[in-house]
Amino acid sequence: MSKSYNKVAFKEWLPLIGLTFTAFIFNTSEIIPIGLLTDISTELKVTEAHAGLLITVYAWVVALMSLPLMLLVSKMENRKLLLYTVSVFIVSNTFSALSPGYATLMLSRIGVACSHAIFWSIASPLAVRIAPEGKSSTGLSMIVTGTSIAMIVGLPLGRIIGLQLGWRITFVCIAVTAFIAFLILIAVFPKVPSRNAISLRKLPALLENPALIGIYLLTFIMVTAHYTVYSYIEPFLGQVADLSSNWVTWTLTAFGISGILGSVLFSRYYEKSPYPFICFATGGIAVFLLLLRVSALSDYTVLALCVFWGIAMTAFNLAFQAKLIQLTPQATAIAMSVYSGIYNLGIGCGALAGGAVCADFSISYIGYIGGAIAVIGCVYCMKRLVKVLTIRP
Repeated sequence: MSKSYNKVAFKEWLPLIGLTFTAFIFNTSEIIPIGLLTDISTELKVTEAHAGLLITVYAWVVALMSLPLMLLVSKMENRKLLLYTVSVFIVSNTFSALSPGYATLMLSRIGVACSHAIFWSIASPLAVRIAPEGKSSTGLSMIVTGTSIAMIVGLPLGRIIGLQLGWRITFVCIAVTAFIAFLILIAVFPKVPSRNAISLRKLPALLENPALIGIYLLTFIMVTAHYTVYSYIEPFLGQVADLSSNWVTWTLTAFGISGILGSVLFSRYYEKSPYPFICFATGGIAVFLLLLRVSALSDYTVLALCVFWGIAMTAFNLAFQAKLIQLTPQATAIAMSVYSGIYNLGIGCGALAGGAVCADFSISYIGYIGGAIAVIGCVYCMKRLVKVLTIRP
């Protein structure tokens, strides 16, 4: 009896495992240019700031296309939509590997960005819906864990492959791994009817919620702050912190591991103490960014700071995604598509700001600029947002 029960229980988790694996691949593809920025700029004979536009344009395409694409496909059965999305992702990454120059690489990344726009609009709501009964929060945490593992394994491994075999081979590996995920999803993912269809006429009503607007605004500010720095963390670690190539890889890996620690802290403490948790997440991001340049005086201090920074950023992402899902039970996919768009607008603005700092001043200043932006987010969160969310100290 127990063996039969265990088989049934494991079978119930398979769709979520497949979705988590897919989230890992999507997030790896999104962040991989960060780990290979120097090599891409060298081969394509562009500056690092110019190569950084791959991150900026990618993010802005996601920001612009998330809502329009979700409005277009919101009535589609979710299994079919998921498989179509992964197919576009595979083809686009293949073109990234074959791109003869910077312009074609940019076009291929735009294709990846369009698939990203849909996937991250449906991934979190789907995780909650397909999780075994009573395990919806675990489902959401698994998706976030998949993105953290992308930083732990995907980014460092992709960087190693790129350094040894060339950055194009990294994109080949992403496409092949995505095809494996596609086959897994075909085998285990159930049909999930859409229940988030919404017309453009109904969207203003969704956006009348002041708590939702507050989450969107704070997310934009904090993500802009984070990516002002994180988009250029690889050259910063090499040029300013003077880390060896291996140390850079290990530091990026530690940043990813910190995401799992942030997920554990969220599951243990958020529901019990939401106000202190949000204070730690937003305040921590600001403090750790401001201290980045000082921490670069030692290999170990910059490594430790990246770990705490990663914990704070993961805590922030989880806390506000959970709140968003709670606020929009009948229109989660659309609300999440807007969230994804705003999140990626922040990524694009951050990457652009970081590139401007690198080009016009010095890469050593990116932590100060990102930290200053984060302080603005902290002030807004403490003064306004916690009241809107009816969270009391």
